[in-house]
Amino acid sequence: MTTTVREAPPRAREAELLADDTARARLLRAAADLFCRHGINATGVDAVVAAAGTAKTTLYKAFGSKEGLIEAVLETEGAAWRDWFLTEVDKCADGPRGKLIGIFDVLEVWFKKEHFFGCPFINAVGEFDKDDERYKRIALAHKSVIMKRLTELTAEAGAEMPEALAHQIGLLIDGAIVAAMVSGDAGVARFARSATAKLLT
Repeated sequence: MTTTVREAPPRAREAELLADDTARARLLRAAADLFCRHGINATGVDAVVAAAGTAKTTLYKAFGSKEGLIEAVLETEGAAWRDWFLTEVDKCADGPRGKLIGIFDVLEVWFKKEHFFGCPFINAVGEFDKDDERYKRIALAHKSVIMKRLTELTAEAGAEMPEALAHQIGLLIDGAIVAAMVSGDAGVARFARSATAKLLT
């Protein structure tokens, strides 16, 4: 059975941000769009302030630096995505097993969105020096929230090794996100869904 997922963008706080017309909110919206669409390193602060309709001094006053802006974007986007994703997963029927399988129905909705450009955290870590821990820390904090919920669900589903199973499903989630970004095929979520169903048998 396919889960019915709310047809809304994974930026669960998008309406809230759109209603907030402060310079800081406009900078966050502009930077999130440009970073995801074109890449962080390819997007300069001039492009961000032009898209936001603010002055460069406003950006530095609000975030301190481009690095501060990047961190704020990742934290804001991560919180919004987690809010959407975990809410939708928890609405899936058929108990913990149904929720775990339904993860990939939720992801397929995201993959079909026009503004799907992959995972901001995977993209950010991939763009920078692998010894740079700043964005890794933010990415791992985001991942830990998701893994905590996955582990709860695998335990509720009766897994003998719930943490190990959660990590296996986490790898399928990450793989599906990257595959969908590279291929442009939202249907890859269904292969990950099938693999998860087999893990749960």
